[in-house]
Amino acid sequence: MKRRRPGQPAPSAPPVPRIAAPWRLRKTRGLQILELAPFLKLPWLVHGFSTRPGGVSPLEPEKVLNLGFMEWDTRENVLENRRRFQSALGASDLDLIPLKQIHSALIRVFPQPAPDPCKGDASATNHPGQILAIQTADCVPILLVDPKKRAVAAIHAGWRGTLARITQKVVGRMRFEFGSKPADLLAAIGPSIGPCCYEVAADFVTKFTAQFSDAGDYFDEPRSGEEPNPLQWLNMKPPGHQPPAENVPDTKKSVDRVPSRCVKPAGNAKIGVRDPKFKMV
Repeated sequence: MKRRRPGQPAPSAPPVPRIAAPWRLRKTRGLQILELAPFLKLPWLVHGFSTRPGGVSPLEPEKVLNLGFMEWDTRENVLENRRRFQSALGASDLDLIPLKQIHSALIRVFPQPAPDPCKGDASATNHPGQILAIQTADCVPILLVDPKKRAVAAIHAGWRGTLARITQKVVGRMRFEFGSKPADLLAAIGPSIGPCCYEVAADFVTKFTAQFSDAGDYFDEPRSGEEPNPLQWLNMKPPGHQPPAENVPDTKKSVDRVPSRCVKPAGNAKIGVRDPKFKMV
């Protein structure tokens, strides 16, 4: 990413990016679902990132797949949209486990489904029959998979969670709970807001440069008011100057960051563990 000099005009919004390998956009039952090719090779795994089309929620001049309980939508519409999304994933038989997201680094591990949504911003399990769900608008959705231990995690990485290193903490928790080795993990960084649409102030930049030694490389001049979003890159690589892990698809190259504000997805990611007797449809 090139740094814009002070006084230069902000760049115009980029065109809708082309979906490229290792990603694919699967169309089914009126829905469009983003999937990751390496994850599809695991028959015990189900996953997907939702997009806007195919729902019943009225948002003029169309109907959209809204998956969050909002004032402008009804509870019945949201539940129907969730049912459609889960059915399109071929996961109607799995127990849905959402979270009450609070922009934290709180991680929940589910040996079994909870009766009510728990507060937190990341969830993990190695038990079959469950599907973890997180919701995002501008924030970064991240899915982690351990193919050897058959463990999965779903992360809502907002700027507060990123600052608190939620992704690294989830890796550590998976290592503690499931015996996962970081080198074995596969990661998917899903659609989020792009640099064309995200503005931050100088104090925001200071928070990150105080915690990440290379964070300054991901900001423009804070006085301009047109700073790019650092969340994807800070979640992709550990603190310091180490290169990103080989198992993490480079979304900067494969989908040109797929900014959510620009392509307007519904903002929901799901990942789950099937019972070994089931095969992925």
